[in-house]
Amino acid sequence: MKKITFLIQVIFIGCFSTPTEQELLNKSNPNGIYGEKITLSEKQKINALILNEEKYLDENVFISGKIIEVCPMRGCWVKINDKSSNYNLRIKVTDGDIVFPLSAKGKQADIQGVFTKLEFSEDQARKWKMHLAEEKGIKLNLDEIVLDPSDLFEFRVNAHGTKIY
Repeated sequence: MKKITFLIQVIFIGCFSTPTEQELLNKSNPNGIYGEKITLSEKQKINALILNEEKYLDENVFISGKIIEVCPMRGCWVKINDKSSNYNLRIKVTDGDIVFPLSAKGKQADIQGVFTKLEFSEDQARKWKMHLAEEKGIKLNLDEIVLDPSDLFEFRVNAHGTKIY
């Protein structure tokens, strides 16, 4: 009887276990829906968002692009590029809510979320650059980081839903 109870517990736990964040980060096939279903139908181009920021800031938008970079630490962001422009855009999700797999790099993505602009002080910008470098295993000296005007802000989409294909 104890063996049967033990087997039932093992099966029950196995059926309801969820993958760890590390397992999701290292998922071999990234295709699928992440987060909520995309409900918007009219796609915006990345350059249109950036060049018309006053129109799109804090608005729910739908964009597409090629994933050119994935957060190597937690899969909490991807950087995308649309082939019609030379603009890149970071797509951010709440840490742990959605984990973008490293294998998503090079794949296409449709994203729905809120277009935002972060503005940094010089100190914040240096720390942000240092953080991004550390995610890639690169050590920087905070005092030696050189900034240009584009380092003082970042456009991004805080994603609610993403489809990778």
